[in-house]
Amino acid sequence: MELYLIRHGIAAAKDAYDKDEERPLTDEGRKKTRQVAKQLGDRKLHFDLILTSPLVRARETATILQDIGLSSQIEEITSLAPDGNIQDWISWLQAWQQNHPGDRCLALVGHQPDLGNWAETLVWGNAQEKLLLKKSGVIGLKLPETETPIGRSELFLLTSPKWLL
Repeated sequence: MELYLIRHGIAAAKDAYDKDEERPLTDEGRKKTRQVAKQLGDRKLHFDLILTSPLVRARETATILQDIGLSSQIEEITSLAPDGNIQDWISWLQAWQQNHPGDRCLALVGHQPDLGNWAETLVWGNAQEKLLLKKSGVIGLKLPETETPIGRSELFLLTSPKWLL
């Protein structure tokens, strides 16, 4: 299974909103995210499902991916909110894989440092806080089909948006 970790686009300043979870993408954030999504589409990438953090900026990013045609399905999952629990997501993944066998491709839209830490955990078995995922950046992982992905996944893509634009 292929898994793409995608950080939300550029969001409004923290001091402009009372609650962090309400911050939307800026015009520039929407533009760059659309450009990145188009590049992914040009590479014939298609997600069976996009999972997104419930925060506004992540949901908007996921919607842009969907609008470009990268997936017809989006679901919110609380484990992708800041400080979300990877074990909760892995439980979700194992149940999803049982109901959707075969080659699959998922996208997770979330936040830094969580996505970088999740990638490290999936590849090396623990988070070392060394992978930096830029806004609208993408990490690609190959997950094993039959065993836990922690420490057994393969990193095949780590790119900032400027390399896709």
